[in-house]
Amino acid sequence: MFLAAAAFLPLIFAPPARAQATTSAAWSVTIVLPPKVVAGRPASLAVFGADGRLAPGIPVEIGKGQQVTTDASGRAIFTALAGSSVVIARASGASAAALVDSEAPPPASARVSVAPFLSLRDRFSLCASGFRAEPDSNRLLLNDERALILAASPECLVALPGPKSAPGAVKITAETQSAELSAASTLVSLVFDSPQPPPIPERRSRLVVQVVGSDQPLAIVVENQTPGVLRFLRGDRQPLRTSGGQPNSAEVEVQALRTGDYSFHARLLPVSDPATARRFLEAAMPLAARDLQRRLKNLAGRIERHPRDIEKIRLELDRIISVTIEGDLRTLLDSARASL
Repeated sequence: MFLAAAAFLPLIFAPPARAQATTSAAWSVTIVLPPKVVAGRPASLAVFGADGRLAPGIPVEIGKGQQVTTDASGRAIFTALAGSSVVIARASGASAAALVDSEAPPPASARVSVAPFLSLRDRFSLCASGFRAEPDSNRLLLNDERALILAASPECLVALPGPKSAPGAVKITAETQSAELSAASTLVSLVFDSPQPPPIPERRSRLVVQVVGSDQPLAIVVENQTPGVLRFLRGDRQPLRTSGGQPNSAEVEVQALRTGDYSFHARLLPVSDPATARRFLEAAMPLAARDLQRRLKNLAGRIERHPRDIEKIRLELDRIISVTIEGDLRTLLDSARASL
């Protein structure tokens, strides 16, 4: 079999009516929660199956004792219970966490929060105030193209760009219960060029990732989805910064191990949010052993007092995560790390 490059896309845009018809994806799922929910108020989540499509009929445990099942659109409504700083959703061995606020900010004082760069192929979040829990009761436009809303809470929406959205500057318009909000961002597409020279076992090649839609240097991460066929010489999950300008690109050194199909995935690194990371660490402390509690408390304090130490904090958190077994503690630590 010849080597054939393919950029792997983990999320395939599909409107609710096209959600998969079976529950086979329950063996491997991804749970999508809004970044923030409000205590005592309804919110919604989404579940993707292993095929990257919204998965109906998936039971999801919310916190302790609450269970919901995704509907035909692969989404479900739940209530964020009061008395907790986080909510954790679990399904088929997967888990996800969201922060719980005691109340939503009043609509008049809410500002729109969205990343300055968004990927055409990956989900993104937009936070403000006044949203409805039912995803389809909200309306979100990227320029004139409607986005698919996956999950929602009174404070945040999580969505995917529509299939006709194009790279470049974008005006985001969100309709809430009481107002129409707007924000600006830039949609980009991350495109792989074929490795050069063509991969041959035991020889090195260069893999180039091109940014379409912006000439600004961007922080991205490239992941090798087929490490048995081809390896990245500096690790199979490699953070990079693109060059900026035209072309706007980044390179990865690769080496073929054997013939076979291979695939990669590139995504934008999220904007660092130290305040969110600190809240997740504080929520994780009661679940940790005493020695680890002290380490987490120290990290949370450093995030607040020394924001310039973020890179050192990331490394320390990576070391902690590497020796933490799966469970609620690991979910909260992973959420804190993803916020940095």
